[in-house]
Amino acid sequence: MKFTIKNVPYYHQLKTKGAFSILNDGYVTEESGTGVVHQAPYFGEDDYRVCLNAGIITRDQDMICPVDASGKFTEPVADFLGQYVKDADKNIIKLLKNKNRLVNASTTKHNYPFCWRSETPLIYKAVPSWFIRVETMVKDLLNTNQQTYWVPDFVKEKRFGNWLKEARDWAVSRNRYWGTPIPLWISEDGQEVVCIGSIKELEELTGTKITDLHRDNVDHLTIPSKRAGMPPLKRVNEVFDCWFESGSMPYAQQHYPFENKKEFEESFPADFIAEGIDQTRGWFYTILVISTALFNKPPFKNLIANGLVLANDGQKMSKRKKNYPDPMEVVSKFGSDALRLYLINSPVVRADNLKFKEDGVRDVLKDVFLPWFNAYRFLIQNVERFCKEENVKFKYDESSVKLSSNTMDKWILSFTQTLLQFVKQEMSAYRLYTVVPRLVRFIDHLTNWYVRMNRKRIKGEGGLEDCLAALETLTCVLYSMIRTMAPFTPFLTEYMFQNLRHLVEGEKSESVHYIILPDPRNELFNTDIERSVSRMQSVVELGRVIRDRKTIPIKYPLPEVVVIHKSEEYLKDVKSLESYILEELNVRTLTVTTDKHKYGVSLRAEPDHKTLGARLKGEFKAVTAAVKELTDSQLHQFLAEGSIEVLGHKLEGSDLRIMFNFTGEAAKELGERYEAHSEGELLVLLDVTPDQTMLDEGIAREVINRIQKLRKKAHLVPLDEVDVFYQVTPEDSSLQSITVSHKEFIESTTKTPMHPLKEYKSQKVIIEENAAVRLFS
Repeated sequence: MKFTIKNVPYYHQLKTKGAFSILNDGYVTEESGTGVVHQAPYFGEDDYRVCLNAGIITRDQDMICPVDASGKFTEPVADFLGQYVKDADKNIIKLLKNKNRLVNASTTKHNYPFCWRSETPLIYKAVPSWFIRVETMVKDLLNTNQQTYWVPDFVKEKRFGNWLKEARDWAVSRNRYWGTPIPLWISEDGQEVVCIGSIKELEELTGTKITDLHRDNVDHLTIPSKRAGMPPLKRVNEVFDCWFESGSMPYAQQHYPFENKKEFEESFPADFIAEGIDQTRGWFYTILVISTALFNKPPFKNLIANGLVLANDGQKMSKRKKNYPDPMEVVSKFGSDALRLYLINSPVVRADNLKFKEDGVRDVLKDVFLPWFNAYRFLIQNVERFCKEENVKFKYDESSVKLSSNTMDKWILSFTQTLLQFVKQEMSAYRLYTVVPRLVRFIDHLTNWYVRMNRKRIKGEGGLEDCLAALETLTCVLYSMIRTMAPFTPFLTEYMFQNLRHLVEGEKSESVHYIILPDPRNELFNTDIERSVSRMQSVVELGRVIRDRKTIPIKYPLPEVVVIHKSEEYLKDVKSLESYILEELNVRTLTVTTDKHKYGVSLRAEPDHKTLGARLKGEFKAVTAAVKELTDSQLHQFLAEGSIEVLGHKLEGSDLRIMFNFTGEAAKELGERYEAHSEGELLVLLDVTPDQTMLDEGIAREVINRIQKLRKKAHLVPLDEVDVFYQVTPEDSSLQSITVSHKEFIESTTKTPMHPLKEYKSQKVIIEENAAVRLFS
């Protein structure tokens, strides 16, 4: 295609250099469009590369660009001179038609770049720039990059490493008024260039005192030419790209090399830097380029790259779109600590993107902070109770922790040391994404296992010494936890510390943030107990799943739980913590065995039709039949390894649904009596056939639950003494008799005397309520 003026093509003189010819390149495909594109080397990256490789243009020649800074045509395109390029389409079509060169005129819809601020169409157009020759530094850049440690490491090797391999010369100039002036003074013919290295040098060359380096103070300054009779040198019009300035940060902040030379050399390179993964081609790149050019070494030792926080719909957060909640409202509603922990316990710290959800911040408050704070409050309340009842002063001495004989005390103390060891190890490797989930999980173990299972001991029901051991244990754990969590939740931990520090012997720090992370204590490690408790927890969790599946509340006792595992050691660990399993699952007896066949239990599998059907299509029917033929041992192996191959297809966890069969002569009886659930090689059977006495106890526990809820609703504390008056309505003889027969059990649990309502006289009523009691059958 050629445009002509008086029968002379535009730029006809370039035909001898290869212009107006056909070139081939892989980025043009026949799958999109016509497979033919026009090449304008100064209006597109691919266009420039293709024409440069073909020798049609060279790097150092003057640009061929018939469009000015306003987007209007200039000489030699005289037919459309002064017309804005986006308005010239009709005139171009008209000219082609008049010259009988129009093949087709039609409209095609396609994506086009727009300015995100003004929403006006953009033109990709080359402008003259000053460059740093980076392409000659590629080998050195790759070498300095290898001397750094990145988290996550794949960003360093893949995304950043690949970018360095293809590094291009860096355009460091920008055509703006505000910015740091590029310190280049150049002659009119371009043959003489002076690069200024300091204010002092500029003052000496210009004979002018310099107090401000902004453009309005230096643009008018000239430097005499060294060539006789030549006009003076003037500063170039451009300013530095702001990324050049940010890449110069390590030196600029110290005013190196003019000041602080020793301080800089002692602190360079930095121990670590952190920024978003979008800086792979931004700050991470520019800071490395400048450091390599100056010192041939990296500017940092360690780097943490985080992902981007996106709006709930997956788009970038935009002030214009308002597609995000007001941050200050989120902080006011949930607290800055909840927002902080939500972000650092998200995919962002693994360099993945996060779709921000306000509900996620709320869940941190509900599932992490409130249980944690309740454990802290529970400790403080019971320390006050202990001091009041025993008339003593409670002090925790960290230097001389007494080793408790209680198994759960030993477990939580050892579990805390394991956590401290893990945190120190992972934080030294800058792996925040492994640390915070472990800290959150620890809070769950502390509140939902240790505190809940030891409430009676902490309340003093096990005697003076046992209560003191439990209080010291909980103080030790919370004191360690507060110091460990301080960098992640600074405000909540400071609040807790200000109260807790008065219980700690010798603690004189005014703030938790003045205290270093505690070191793990070898004498408190007990890996055997940690292993045993972990196995006990697995049994309890499987039992709870069975109760939920059968909708049997935990208040109702059950006859038996059977734990089946092929490892004698595993069963020994479980048996050693029998009392906890019986209490947690509310069962009468625990049976452990390696003999699964005694109970006639075998596994069977069915494919997940939704996931596998769409994936396997025509082969689904054959795979389904093969899955149903899988043996018990094959399915156990599948559960242990997480995958299995069937007819050449790899099936994983979500592809199969594992169920239990009771086989043999007593299959029907066993199937009605037991409900089964497994995890890996662990199989738990729960006898779900309670007798009447167990049902009665369950109802008594329902009554206890209603009383405790009323105490909480009335804002009573454990030390408040009250009486309970009750009446069963409508008249239910079974509920009435259960309340009477289990009166002692109810009173000892609630620590509250119970009386029939008819005995009520003139006492002050704190709270009253009609509450339904569920009768389970």
